[in-house]
Amino acid sequence: MKQKYEILKDDDGRRILIREYAELDKDVMSLLCEESYERKTLKAAQAAGREALIRALRTKNLYPPSLYAGRIADQVAQMLGSRGPETAELVFDDLEFLSRAPDTAAAAVVYEAEVPEIDELLDAGLEEEKFEEGEEVSKIDSSLKIEDDEFVDIDDES
Repeated sequence: MKQKYEILKDDDGRRILIREYAELDKDVMSLLCEESYERKTLKAAQAAGREALIRALRTKNLYPPSLYAGRIADQVAQMLGSRGPETAELVFDDLEFLSRAPDTAAAAVVYEAEVPEIDELLDAGLEEEKFEEGEEVSKIDSSLKIEDDEFVDIDDES
């Protein structure tokens, strides 16, 4: 799915609008939401750093993934400058987002434990009790009770 973010200054320059579009049908971009931000609020967030600006841009309705949010924040920062552009358009394709190789250093978890032999795993905690043929088991720890007198024969007589 493709997504488009349109960033524009309003007519009087006191607000910045961000419109999020998505390709719900082939080659047709549909408006998902529009958020309006006070320029003063964004400038204050920008002064606190890029992450603060990203947090200020994210709302309940507009919450782009980190990869997109960073590029949107960079574009908004340019627009907040005195000579920044009046409008900007960012287009993202989810295939690009999904095909990125994960950060292997962060994703790699190394377990360095001694692995026991398979025979040790199979024998662990087993008590071998040998029963002779015909000998009854004296102790069964089970809530299931079996009646010796009643047997059900399942013979198909059809």
